[in-house]
Amino acid sequence: MSYKIIVDSCGELTEEMKKSGKFETASLEIDVNGYHIVDNETFDQAEFLKRVAESPECPKSSCPSPERYMEGYHCEAEHVYAVTLSAELSGSYNSAVLGMNLYHEEHGKKDIYVFNSRSASVGETLIALKIQECEEKGMSFEAVIEEVEGYISEQHTYFVLETLETLRKNGRLTGIKAVVATALNIKPVMGSTPEGMICQLGQARGMKKALAKMTDHIIADVKNSKDKILAITHCNCCERAENVKKRLLELAEFKDVIVLDTAGISSMYAADGGIIVVV
Repeated sequence: MSYKIIVDSCGELTEEMKKSGKFETASLEIDVNGYHIVDNETFDQAEFLKRVAESPECPKSSCPSPERYMEGYHCEAEHVYAVTLSAELSGSYNSAVLGMNLYHEEHGKKDIYVFNSRSASVGETLIALKIQECEEKGMSFEAVIEEVEGYISEQHTYFVLETLETLRKNGRLTGIKAVVATALNIKPVMGSTPEGMICQLGQARGMKKALAKMTDHIIADVKNSKDKILAITHCNCCERAENVKKRLLELAEFKDVIVLDTAGISSMYAADGGIIVVV
């Protein structure tokens, strides 16, 4: 069966994924102090971070429209999947589902399924790769859905950022009561709940100690690491990402490792110097 995987632009695609012809990006959009950015291949991270640093206002994002998803579903592929940001953090999932319903109304029945990643960034990347793996094995549409939903339920997301201001000002830290003492250089170690919300796992003084604490959480949580892909994405801090990778590989063995730089939406929330890890 032919297939297509649409990933909203919070999920970074590897070069191999871009070249395969099986993946398509549904772009979110960003506004920084009146400047409009489409999160696609034209995104310039360095320019974006400069604009954010100079802006008195917090950047805002908007998700792809239902019509954009509907356009993506209108293709010759027999099986079409969408992978979106956590429905608890963005309207992208609801938009993708509405686009699917509109497609069915106008064009009739087709095998389309929207996955709520309950994650973000490289978590979406891993889910998209899992879909590809299942499809390449020749699994049925229903079997792919069951397998991938099971994979999502076992996936864990972790991150340490230089600042949580963008997340806080955009209302993405609902329910988190811990006060972060930025004056003392306290860095929170963050993660995701099974429902796809953000939670605080701990904190440490300074980025180095916070990253060490994050790796401790990862190693404590990971099961059957030899069967899993370790995925790391970073915002303008390649050396920091490589150090996290090195430390994790000293403590566990993984099937594969992916290290990517954040695209637009992930850069907006991770901010300069942020690290996201998904297993």
